[in-house]
This record gives sequence, structure tokens and C-alpha cells, in this order.
Amino acid sequence: MDAPLVPDAPPAEALAALDSLMAQGAAFLGSRYAIMGGAMSWVSERNLVAALSNAGAFGVIACGAMEPDRLAQEIVATQALTQKPFGVNLITMHPRLDQLVQTCLDHQVGHIVFAGGIPPGTAIKAAKEGGARVVCFAPALALAKKLVRSGADALVIEGSEAGGHIGPVSLTVLAQEILPHIRNVPVFVAGGIGRGEAILSYLEMGAAGAQLGTRFVCASESIAHANFKRAFIRGAARDALPTIQLDERFPVIPVRALQNAGTRRFLDHQAETIRRFLAGEVEKAAAQLEIEHFWAGALRRAVVDGDVENGSLMAGQSVGLVTREQPAVEIVQELVNQAAHALAARRG
Repeated sequence: MDAPLVPDAPPAEALAALDSLMAQGAAFLGSRYAIMGGAMSWVSERNLVAALSNAGAFGVIACGAMEPDRLAQEIVATQALTQKPFGVNLITMHPRLDQLVQTCLDHQVGHIVFAGGIPPGTAIKAAKEGGARVVCFAPALALAKKLVRSGADALVIEGSEAGGHIGPVSLTVLAQEILPHIRNVPVFVAGGIGRGEAILSYLEMGAAGAQLGTRFVCASESIAHANFKRAFIRGAARDALPTIQLDERFPVIPVRALQNAGTRRFLDHQAETIRRFLAGEVEKAAAQLEIEHFWAGALRRAVVDGDVENGSLMAGQSVGLVTREQPAVEIVQELVNQAAHALAARRG
């Protein structure tokens, strides 16, 4: 007889109790577990998304800068790999947001996740009228309430521990601020989550489920370059730091990433650009663009090409909990078992 994929299964009573805590989130997603895959550009594509959904979690395609035709191809390719539900993450600032929403609807995507800002009411209305469930990111309680009034069917609250573009508040604080007050729609927590015990704690606080990104980068099915995965496996929580801004006159959108030669060179680039501005060699608007364009294409260089010295290694602080490459189903089952074991221990 083959050995179980994940040994030391928790008691059936604990798994049933965990199912009960996850019931609202799992029902909303249509998945076995209330665990969403965080949408990571160049990583959250057909292979990882389908693998997560097949494993009982809920995969989410990262549309990023894709055009509608390209997104349609990715949706169809994902549907060929899984019969399970999955979602699509759309950036609200995309110039063809309305067309992207329609592309999702045309291909029967059941969940549309709006990220990167407050989605326009027209996009929410179109998604809902087309039969999709709308998920929005809420960085504060007042905005969470506004989004629910605007039609959001569920919310994600993402703390500053997350990878990529981040807000200023930790998940620990956001959860205390928002979870007790938003009960009429499911609220998923995100940012710095890498183990099942943490998922359980937030479920007990009232979360409907959790979203994890960094933990899934090193899934076997992830197409991330071997160099990119090795950087995550070697990385510690203290290595994933937000972008440093040198001058408040030239704002830098904070991005949490593993430090490398590129991040150090970005500081030099900012300093030199600011020097040129002060010397009258470049206008302020042009200087701001030079700073903003430094990282153009940097994430693709790291994820796809494997240039981990000059590319962007966007990672959450949970990167320290990534220790090896594993199949997605094994990672998901580990998270579930950790949560159930913790629940069994608490209940004696």
C-alpha cells in the first residue's frame, strides 16, 4: 500500500471543525478549502492556478498588463487543465478594464478580483450583471464599508507583510480593525501567512478564509525560474523589505521584495536622479518618470529569465517559511493539517 501523501493526519473531528470554520469562504469560492491563491504576475498563470484549484484551493489568474485577447487565451488554457472554479485578478488602472471584465464574463469566469485601487462602479456593475462574484481589496474599515455598499461580494484585507505592492498597515492590525465589523460578506485575510496555524487564528477571529501567494511560488507546478525559486528557498523574513524612498518630493510606491543588486542600484539611481533635478539638468516630472521606470520589466526578468540579481524578487515576509519545492496539493494539505492539528490541540 502506498504511503499517505501527507503523514500524521489530524483527527476527523478537528478536520470537521475546520471545515465548519471555512464553510462560508469555501461556499463563496466553490472550492474544497477557503484558501485563495494570491495573484502574482508571471507566476499565477494557467499551470499554478489550475494546480491550486485541483488541490482544493482556489487559483487566481494574475491578469496584470495582459490585453483582452491574451487574457482570453490564459482563461481557456486554465479551463483545459481544471474543471474546478478559479478567478481572475484585474488591475483597476488597466486602460481596458471594461473589456477585461467582459472577457472574463464571455468565458464564464465566476469570480473577478479587482486589485490596485478602488474599482469604478461601472466595472463592478458589469461584473455582477454578467453573473460573476466581485472581490475587492480593502485597506481600511471605511473603505471596506464603502466597497460593500458599492456591490463587492467579498473582501480581501492584505497586510504590509505581503509581497509586491503593499499598504502601510500590518494584517494583525487590519484584522482587528475590520473583521469584527464586516459580517455581511466574506472577508479573506492576506499578508505574511505561510502556515495553517495562522489561517486558523484568523478564521477564529471571523475571517472567511485566507489568501496566500509567496507560499505557492515554489510549488512544483509554478513556472517560476529555478533561480527565482532558489532565492525564495534561501530567503529569510528579514530579507523581504519594502522599497526605500530617498526624497518625499519623488514618491516611490512601496514594493516588498528580497534584496539584491537591483534594489541597491535603485537607491543609487534615485540619488543620481535627484542630484540631476537639483542641478537643473532635468525637470521634476521627467525625474519622477525616470525613477518609476527603473523597475520596468524587472519582475519578468527575475521570474521568467531567472535574473535574480537585477530583476525584482517580489516576496512576502512569509518567504522564510518556504523551505523546498513541493506539489501544490502537498502544500495545501500541509496548511490544512497544520490548522486542524492546532484546532485539535486547543480543544483538547
